[in-house]
Amino acid sequence: MGESSGYKDYVAGMLAGVATVIVGHPFDTVKVKLQKHNTSADGIKYKNGLHCAARILKAEGVKGLYRGATSSFVGMAFESSLAFGIYSQTKRFLQGGLEGGKPQPHVIIPSAALAGSIISFILCPSELVKCRIQVQGTDSLLLNSTRYSGPLDCAIKTVKTGGFTGIFQGGFTTLLRESVGNVVFFSTYEYVRYQMHLQLKGASSESNQLVDVGVGIMSGGLGGIAYWSAVLPLDVAKTIIQTSPDKSHTRNPFQILQKIYRLSGLRGCYTGLGPTLVRAFPANAAAIVTWELSAKILGIKRD
Repeated sequence: MGESSGYKDYVAGMLAGVATVIVGHPFDTVKVKLQKHNTSADGIKYKNGLHCAARILKAEGVKGLYRGATSSFVGMAFESSLAFGIYSQTKRFLQGGLEGGKPQPHVIIPSAALAGSIISFILCPSELVKCRIQVQGTDSLLLNSTRYSGPLDCAIKTVKTGGFTGIFQGGFTTLLRESVGNVVFFSTYEYVRYQMHLQLKGASSESNQLVDVGVGIMSGGLGGIAYWSAVLPLDVAKTIIQTSPDKSHTRNPFQILQKIYRLSGLRGCYTGLGPTLVRAFPANAAAIVTWELSAKILGIKRD
């Protein structure tokens, strides 16, 4: 990358975040609908994700799949801008401004861990609000019958009852998930990208653009799958911590996962793996393709 990229890294990251929501939000809507209706004692039951998506499209059209996407667009654009921007700039600093060559773990790991750690401070409160709103329709007992009319109402009530620190409930688990997850994501992305470019070195110049898109889809998609395969148990623990009304409830993710493991084994620790992985590939592929194309348009040089 060029020395002058500066703010451009953050612009490319922001566009990647917007692409993630455009591609990934419908999957998230289906996942939440399944979690809500298929776990309630009565009401609608969906056979599977496809059946659920078809019902939403029939009743509300495409708009129904993007319900609640506005806050996601803002949140993801900001978070993705920081994640990609911090990663790119830290990586460049550790490499002495040089790009290219074989991926270096001593550069990728600290760059990705730093980016993940910083964005966890934004993600923790926004995900706490999202999770509490998502579960309130599933089981009102979860939040001692506290009802939220929207994200702002949820944030205000959370601060009123738990103080300013209440909005950061589950902060340690979010920090763990994001720092570990981003190391796994960026390592997978860099290694898959490097290996694929090695294999496709002889591609003609006309097909270069297509090759770049193909490599972006595979490296981003596999990076997303690796991310969630590594950290989904931490995400399960985070949801439990953030939606628990009991202030004395443990906030240690390892104790929570130990309890889940005793009750339902490894499967319990990976609750929601199916819809998460189905969303992870296309959403992260879109993010990487957009990030790389934006970087090219903005004149950020890469190998």
